[in-house]
Amino acid sequence: MTIRRLAAVVVAISFTISAVGRVAAQVPDAGDDLQRFEEERTDAYATQLETYLRKWLVDEYPERAAKAWNRDYSSVEAFLASVERNRERWREVIKPPELTKTGDLQRRPHPPLAKLDGQWLSLPLGGLAAEGLLVVPTSATPEKPAPLVIAQHGLGSHPERTFGVLDEGDHYHRYAERLVEEGFAVLAPMNLRTAERRNRIERLCRLADTSLPGIELVRFERLLDEVLKDPRIDEDRVGMWGVSLGGLATMFWMPLEPRIKAGVVAAWFNHRRNKMVIRDPRYSCFLETSEEHAFFDSWLTEFTDSDAASLICPRALLIQTGKKDRIAHWPQVVEEFEASRVHYEKLGIAERIEMDLHEGGHEPCVETGVRFLKRWLMEE
Repeated sequence: MTIRRLAAVVVAISFTISAVGRVAAQVPDAGDDLQRFEEERTDAYATQLETYLRKWLVDEYPERAAKAWNRDYSSVEAFLASVERNRERWREVIKPPELTKTGDLQRRPHPPLAKLDGQWLSLPLGGLAAEGLLVVPTSATPEKPAPLVIAQHGLGSHPERTFGVLDEGDHYHRYAERLVEEGFAVLAPMNLRTAERRNRIERLCRLADTSLPGIELVRFERLLDEVLKDPRIDEDRVGMWGVSLGGLATMFWMPLEPRIKAGVVAAWFNHRRNKMVIRDPRYSCFLETSEEHAFFDSWLTEFTDSDAASLICPRALLIQTGKKDRIAHWPQVVEEFEASRVHYEKLGIAERIEMDLHEGGHEPCVETGVRFLKRWLMEE
């Protein structure tokens, strides 16, 4: 605990003791008055706790992060070495477990994607299975392998939806199918898709000292190990494009998975401290929701979104944000993006990070995403 934080705790305790002392003489004897007194006392304590934690998480974050990071921008190599300790601490936040395959990869035709020769993949991992959809374009051959994009669905969705299947309202705009049309192979992993189920499993994960994104990262990595054995797929040209909670996966996984060379984060990137903690009518605050699956141990000690982006740097990164998306107040997202771009600018590679601030809502923007991935995974 820092001296500053310790001092804040002492002040809070002193205030509490003083406040309790002042009201002690006013404690009613019994009955409704005592019940009301106890409720007011508890409310006051809860307010103290929230005020203290909110100040530590939000207001004191810049000073804390400045001490936690020691980035060296003299070269890309020096930069990567300078953030390695932070990367290991990020691994401690995600807590990916050890999972190894316990059988062979199973492939079977997937009728909903028959027109694309889609396959459903399943890989046993000793009580778990890594599963997802794989589509390889007909143009891909061992002589001319295709780049691969991981298309990660979001909350309330599923792998098929990235291809437009069961996508009522066309929220995903068939972006995975468009990628195939442009010559990309697409792997669409299956993650747990409802908030209620994720809440329940995340409770068990905390008891087991892991996290659901950590488990899903390892499931994805083991699946990727197998997919990259396909000679029609270029193992050196792998990208990821996640939407909503799939954007979380992209932001969470890329710092720990160097095989992903370019990422598109749609409808997730945010001013993370405000998003998690500060109630605001301009956006939805996670603290005001029942989505406890979105809270992870030590996340805001040093890993707001711009800091997480520095663990993706120097790889290519596109942020897609809709001005009508209620998950964020878009000017705050721009502020966080500008903080992310600083890392690339100081390394002289500002062209590798972009922001697509579009007029839509909670959705990917197909044209800019495809263009970005073609630039960084297809162009020589």
